Amino acid sequence: MSDPLISVVTVCYNASNTILRTLASVQAQTYVNLEYIVIDGGSTDGTPDLIRASGCQVDTLVSEKDKGMYDALNKGIALCKGSIIGLLHADDVFASPDVLQRIAHAFQTHPRIQAVIGDIQFQNAEGKTIRTYSSSRWKPSDFRWGYMPPHPSFYCRKECFDRHGAYRLDFEIAADYELLIRFLWVHQLEFQYIPMVTVRMLVGGKSTRGLQSTLVINREIAKACRINGLKTSLPLLYLKYIRKIAEFF
Repeated sequence: MSDPLISVVTVCYNASNTILRTLASVQAQTYVNLEYIVIDGGSTDGTPDLIRASGCQVDTLVSEKDKGMYDALNKGIALCKGSIIGLLHADDVFASPDVLQRIAHAFQTHPRIQAVIGDIQFQNAEGKTIRTYSSSRWKPSDFRWGYMPPHPSFYCRKECFDRHGAYRLDFEIAADYELLIRFLWVHQLEFQYIPMVTVRMLVGGKSTRGLQSTLVINREIAKACRINGLKTSLPLLYLKYIRKIAEFF
């Protein structure tokens, strides 16, 4: 069985402080049949020049203004040639050199699956892990409680985007949540859990920037559930913050 082409998409904007770490982790992957696409939102801090000079094999680099992160992700996905697609944000790194090898192996070993999920870790600026987010016990019914599998660990077949659509642009923060509900709950994609940390993320992303982002994301999660026929409520969603405390121990 030939190794599938895996397309990895990175979107960035003024990411000169972190993009080289991301690129280096891609370059370190042992998996060879890889297509790497970077969509830059028209950075003004020299990010595109850093990418070009990095030595990392970037198959496609687009630098132009967009309508935000999810618009950039859709641009990248539309350019993908691989049969499997995943994302790696510009503040994130692959946790180990064999991440894509393990993902490809899962798809090859279980040819019926349409997606895989794994674990991620959150790190502070000093590189200390402060939280592990595991998919080991996650199930699609957890969406109504405000839980999704960690988005950066999600890889799926390209045909899933072709059939079920990409990221909606009427969400500010939770378009990833809506897409995963649509894929894993509505269309019931068959998925496989990989017991490994796939990505290490820097804390301080768009969805974790204080009270205002918490209010916005929970309203958007409620909206994502509603438009996909999944019953939930804001009080139910806020209960997850009590449960999250356990992830720090």
